[in-house]
Amino acid sequence: MLDSTLQSQLKTYLERLVLPIELDASLDESPGSRELEELLRQIAALSDKIRLHRSNDVRKPSFAIRRPGSDICVRFAGTPLGHEFSSLVLALLQVGGHPPKADPQLLQRVRELPGEYRFETYFSPSCQNCPDVVQALNLMSVLNPRVRHVAIDGASFQSEAEARSVMAVPSVFLNGEPFAQGRMDLGQILAKLDTSPPERERQKLENEAPYDVLIVGGGPAGAAAALYAARKGIRTGLVAERFGGQVLDTLGIENLISIAHVEGPQFGRALEQRVREHGVHVVSAQKAAQFLPPASAGGLAALRLESGATLRSRTIIVCTGARWRTLDVPGEERYRNRGVAYCPHCDGPLFKGKRVAVIGGGNSGVEAAIDLAGITSHVTLLEFDSRLRADGVLQRKLRSLANVGVRLNAQTTEVVGDGSRVSALRWKDLANATQHELAVEGVFVQIGLLPNTEWLRGTVELSERGEIVIDDRGRCSVPGVFAAGDATTVPFKQIVIAIGAGSTAALSAFDYLIRHGVRTEAADVGIAA
Repeated sequence: MLDSTLQSQLKTYLERLVLPIELDASLDESPGSRELEELLRQIAALSDKIRLHRSNDVRKPSFAIRRPGSDICVRFAGTPLGHEFSSLVLALLQVGGHPPKADPQLLQRVRELPGEYRFETYFSPSCQNCPDVVQALNLMSVLNPRVRHVAIDGASFQSEAEARSVMAVPSVFLNGEPFAQGRMDLGQILAKLDTSPPERERQKLENEAPYDVLIVGGGPAGAAAALYAARKGIRTGLVAERFGGQVLDTLGIENLISIAHVEGPQFGRALEQRVREHGVHVVSAQKAAQFLPPASAGGLAALRLESGATLRSRTIIVCTGARWRTLDVPGEERYRNRGVAYCPHCDGPLFKGKRVAVIGGGNSGVEAAIDLAGITSHVTLLEFDSRLRADGVLQRKLRSLANVGVRLNAQTTEVVGDGSRVSALRWKDLANATQHELAVEGVFVQIGLLPNTEWLRGTVELSERGEIVIDDRGRCSVPGVFAAGDATTVPFKQIVIAIGAGSTAALSAFDYLIRHGVRTEAADVGIAA
């Protein structure tokens, strides 16, 4: 189960246990139970503070991590390996008294939550979005005895997931009712539970002094801009709906200079840590709604957030990135997360043994079809063009798979369902104008990205594609406003390019402040190359 290297690493982590913990395993004679029992026995053997017991929970295989003599408990249904192994390790440590690393204000809000909360999260071990949700809810159950959480492997309990119409992960239920889907952090979960803190947060933000540089977006471009601005010694703020941006949805990154491989969520957490270490004021779980340009050069620009708060700054750097492009056909929105999906790595395991379609013949679409072919019974890839646009090596791999079919000149016209989930996909053959219907239970959309710039229309110049028009210094059409990353007209949408562009925009913003005689906190502080 765990090789010697991983056992050695885990043993080192478990030395941080402050209090004893108990593992209560609920098992039967299934292979999954035997696998889980082996894992738990290995864990218990690594620390004298861990005891393994048998219990009789309704879900088998499952186990609870308990703190003896208290109500503190975290439960997993299934075997939390893959991306969820880190969630298991954190749960062991936190139940065992190791202090969590999180915003103290958020931790206090969790402790003060009124009422009873019974959370259930369906996850997939291959989903890089799930751990954030699982770990946040586990932490809440450690901090507040009125919160209970069980993380459920949707593939291991497929019939249960299907009965509750779970067709995307992470899917969270609260007290038996659907609560949320998709990646969320602790702050976002609390925002959905407690309506009073947002008003307090709005008032707090309204009272913030103007920034020298305010970055909008927490992806690679935004993080680089914040780091470079902060190292100049100027007052720097960063607004992010979720720190990391698209990076969090990336399974693996293998083209960063000097780094052979890093998973997207891991890289995103590292970006946030570096930014916070440099004293940047991070405004998280907030989305930009409106931009009000400065009335004159050197004046203050205003950024209005969806929460109603308004932030002011002498310069603005927009790094809002892009999002998945949608089909914009009937049925897509209705069946989103009920058969319509955008992340094959996350949601693919929920379609084990089913027939699915992939829309898009570029690299992402072909890679998705290849991945899904190993899980599903059959994959049909539909491409609007008369040829696939993916790299040749990917096309050859795709065509070698016996359970994959390719339809070219295929225009998707409608997603069909029974009211609760997808049952078919309708498409038009552009070569002969004939209409077709394909029986599928899942549709994976892989047709590119759209820039997140709608909120800027009418204020800065945008291209026909909605990208922010910038020059070689990251300057926009409005003085004092800069932009970087996938939301701009930069020709290549790559992480390393976004990082460089964010750095360029920050240096340009600093140059703007100096040239317009704006007095900053420490305008003469240097920066390393």
